[in-house]
Amino acid sequence: MSILGKIFTWWNGATIGTAIYNARHGTRVGEDHQGNVYFREPGKRDRAERRWVIYNGANDASRVPPEWHGWLHGTFDDEPESYLPPARIWEKEPTGNLTGTAGAYRPAGALEKGGHRARATGDYEAWTPGDA
Repeated sequence: MSILGKIFTWWNGATIGTAIYNARHGTRVGEDHQGNVYFREPGKRDRAERRWVIYNGANDASRVPPEWHGWLHGTFDDEPESYLPPARIWEKEPTGNLTGTAGAYRPAGALEKGGHRARATGDYEAWTPGDA
């Protein structure tokens, strides 16, 4: 990404201002399996501790894994790996928000699936203003 893109766009990762703020105030806490990096700033007497994430790629909150989501919201203080039980074999990896992608749910009748739905069965009666 160009230097102008880094200065003016926030949706493609951290801006220059965020990087400077991280260097001055933030302490790196950890990184998840997607490459997102997590930071904290200790609280001062007049405000609480701040926690934030710098995304590796598109800024989408659904890309934060559940364990780090708990850390961001103050459920626990240390890195999530020390609080979580081992993963079970039946658990699936969390997925991001698939809305607007090819993997999004498309019910029968959706335009992306041809736009044909099952015909009504006759239990529907359209309302007209004169019938009231």
